[in-house]
Amino acid sequence: MLKVYSMVTGPLGTNTYIFHDEKATDCVIVDPASFERVDSFLKDAGLKPTHVILTHGHFDHILGVAALQKKYGARVCIHEADAEALHSDKFSLAAFVGASVEKCNADTILHDDDILDIGGTRVRVMHTPGHSPGSVCYILENDRVIFSGDTLFHLSVGRTDLYKSSQQDLEYSILYKLYRLQGDYEVLPGHEEPTRLDYERRNNPVTASYSYD
Repeated sequence: MLKVYSMVTGPLGTNTYIFHDEKATDCVIVDPASFERVDSFLKDAGLKPTHVILTHGHFDHILGVAALQKKYGARVCIHEADAEALHSDKFSLAAFVGASVEKCNADTILHDDDILDIGGTRVRVMHTPGHSPGSVCYILENDRVIFSGDTLFHLSVGRTDLYKSSQQDLEYSILYKLYRLQGDYEVLPGHEEPTRLDYERRNNPVTASYSYD
C-alpha cells in the first residue's frame, strides 16, 4: 500500500510530498523546497530517497534539490523543457525575486508518457505545459493519485503571467489531458489543500467556461 506524507516547505508555501510502499524504506520526494525540513523528516521516519521528481523548475519547488542529490545520491528527474531551471536562476524565476538556487543537473530527463517504476510504484509522466514549459503531472494510476504541481489547484489553476508561461497551453493541458483521465483521482497540488479530479471537473471556476467533451 502506498503511503504519502506532505509538508509545507520553502518561502512560498510549497507542498512537498514523500511517498513510498509501506513495506519499504526507499522513498520518492516530490518538489522539495527545503533541504533541512525534508532531511529531518527522512531521519525521523527512517526513509532514504532514491528519487526526487519535480513537477516543474520554479525556484520555490527546487530549493532543496541539490543538497538532497548530494547527500543521498537521489536521482533528480525533471521534464526536458524545464531542466535548464536547475542551473539557471532566470529560468527558475529566482532571479526575479533576488534569490538564487544551488545549482545541480538532472539525472533523468523526462518526456510525456514516460513510465517510472520506483520501488514498485508505477508513475506515469503527463506533460502539462502552461505554468512553465516543462510542467508535468505525475499520475499514479494504480493508487488513483495525481501530483499536479502548479497546473491544477483546488478551485483554481496555475499562474500564466510568468516568464515562459502560456495560458493557451495551460488550458489545453487541463481540459484535454488531465480532465480526459478516466475516473476520479485524489489531486495533490503544489500549493494549498488537496482536491479531487471529479470535483474540479464539475466546480473549478477557471475551467467551467470551457467545453472539453
